Amino acid sequence: MNARILVIEDDHDINQLISMNLQDLNHQVDSCSDGSSGWRRAQQDAYDLIVLDLMLPEKDGLEICRDLRAQQNATPILMVTARDSEADRVVGLEMGADDYLTKPFSVRELQARVKAMLRRMAMNQAAQQTPAAAKLTFGALSIDSAKRIVCCHGKVIELTSTEFDLLYHMASSPGMVFSRTQLLDQIWGYKHSGYEHTVNSHINRLRTKLEANPSQPQYVITVWGVGYKFNDE
Repeated sequence: MNARILVIEDDHDINQLISMNLQDLNHQVDSCSDGSSGWRRAQQDAYDLIVLDLMLPEKDGLEICRDLRAQQNATPILMVTARDSEADRVVGLEMGADDYLTKPFSVRELQARVKAMLRRMAMNQAAQQTPAAAKLTFGALSIDSAKRIVCCHGKVIELTSTEFDLLYHMASSPGMVFSRTQLLDQIWGYKHSGYEHTVNSHINRLRTKLEANPSQPQYVITVWGVGYKFNDE
């Protein structure tokens, strides 16, 4: 699909590198070099994807990500960070980023991540337009794939696009155990042994929103040494 993408990156060379290579995929790309102007563009215009640097002048990437999600803006966000700390990557995901890239990264990896995120978004849009899309119900929990709405005890649970995909995928096969590598491949669209914490962070955020007691989850269960499963019992 030809998408409209916003790149917010203060390093001129990296900004140009990202923008040109996304344009090579026939996407329309707007770019900003500081957090304040990037924040304004993200609010004013509709984008299919935001490529967001973590460290920015004026307003950093974590603030932008957090504030967009607080406004219920579900635009997919690919966080880019020069930091090699696992904690920094996890914080970005916990603020609502859908995926991340660590600098230095290859053009091939950048393009693959963007393709996977846009492909998932297109599949989500197609599912919403399918009248026969499944609605899953487990006691007080309901998951409507057509409307992409999750309700628990009559309350709508606000999830990001990736959180919904993760929940719906697992709930569609209750009791099946998924490894982190499988979930990376099936939800994010790639396999890489260094990115399991992407899954961990999304599971933790999902539990925080969904579970009455996230430390003793009822629905999203850890299978130690293997991965996760959805519990329908």
